[in-house]
This record gives sequence, structure tokens and C-alpha cells, in this order.
Amino acid sequence: MKQVIITILLTVLALPLVANNANIDKANQAYKQELYNEALKLYLQEAEKTGVSSSLYCNIGDTYYRLKDNVHAVLYYERALLLDPSNSDARFNLEFVRSKMQLPDDAGDSWFSNWVDQTVSRLSSNMWAIIAIVTFLLFLAGVAIYLFLDNVLMRKIGFFGGALMLVACILANLAAFHVHDKATSGNGAIIMPESVILSTAPREPRDKEEEAFELQQGTRVEIVDSIADKTNGKWLQVSTAGGHKAWLKAQDIEVI
Repeated sequence: MKQVIITILLTVLALPLVANNANIDKANQAYKQELYNEALKLYLQEAEKTGVSSSLYCNIGDTYYRLKDNVHAVLYYERALLLDPSNSDARFNLEFVRSKMQLPDDAGDSWFSNWVDQTVSRLSSNMWAIIAIVTFLLFLAGVAIYLFLDNVLMRKIGFFGGALMLVACILANLAAFHVHDKATSGNGAIIMPESVILSTAPREPRDKEEEAFELQQGTRVEIVDSIADKTNGKWLQVSTAGGHKAWLKAQDIEVI
């Protein structure tokens, strides 16, 4: 009797997973048949019912691209990478669509910061934390070799190897904090209209002097501040990759 109950419980628990796989299969099939509107509808339903994942967001981004909606493709590729920075498909597709939209590089204001951010973001914060733990253990091993072995060569290996592992451990911890902060800050956003003229104040520009600069569709910004009132509605202060700050309407962006 107990075995029967356990079997029934396992079957009931497995039903949602089977259903979810069936929904994804239907969406994938619709995508292969170039029924992109149907595929998008199914993917979005799946995200709403069962929660999000990096691979699902990447599929949604692919479908939006096929529908020639590049800005939503960028948005969902960014969301996929936010959940899993190691998703190489989402990263490649994002770079491809951004190049088609002729968007400027938004990873930073110098080639070095671009390279650091892109390199660090290829792994999740959990993976960087594992690397930090492993390198710390290797550092301890190096210390033990230096302290307890009499062989001069081995002591040198323990000393310099331990020092190298300590540096690697510190860098891995910094990378883990960076990726975690980037994933949990919730400040990244994408410009959705074809172009937006930002203001120096949280209101519509009254003249040319209050016009800060213009951003094109698909540009990534970071939300810095927000303000809302009955007269002007909700406005957000955002910062570009180059560090320039200005105000725009809340409805002009989608949070990643």
C-alpha cells in the first residue's frame, strides 16, 4: 500500500514537468515551422506559468529576432545572460543583433574595462565562488608544502605557487561579487522607442538647453534615480556606459 501511495505521489509530481516539456516542444516545433507568432505566444506562456530560465529567455529572443523585433530580442538576450552569464548562445546572438542595430559598445568606456567585464561575465557568481574555494585550498596546500617539506625546490614551488593561488583566490572573489551585484542590482534597462531625447531635468525639455543627449533604440542604460509627481509623471535618471547621466520617461525603457 505504501509503495502504491509513493508511486502515485511521484506520478503527480512528474505531471507538471511532462506538461512543461510538451509546451516547450510545441513552441520549438512552431519555431521550426516558421510559425514565429505562435512560438512566441507559447514561450511567453511557459515563462509566465512555470518561471523563467536563461535558455527560455534565449528562445524568446531568437523568436523576436525572427519577427524582426530587434529591440525585444536584445532585451531577452540580456535577460538570458543576467540569469546565466555563461550562456554562449545568448551572448553571441546579443552581439550579432547589436551589430545589426549598429549600437555602440556599452560594456564600458575603455577597451580594458570592456574586456574585463566580458571575461568576468562569462561565468556565474556561483562558478567564480567555486574557483575561489579551490584556489584557496591550493593556497593552503602551498603553505603546507613550504612549512613542512625540507626539499628546497618543493619549498620554492609551495611558496610561489601558494602566492599565485592567493592572488587567484582574491581575483575570483572580486569576480564573484561583481557578477552577483550585476545580476541582483536590477538597474539595467533597454531603450525601447526608436530614439529618445533625454532631459537635464525630470520633465519634458522646455528648450534646447534642457536637452541632454539622444539615445537610440536598444541602448543599454543603468537606472540611477527616480522621481514621480502628478504634473510630470514618473521619470528615471539613467547613466550610459560612458557615465553620462540624464532623465527620461519611465515608459521609454524596459528593465532587464
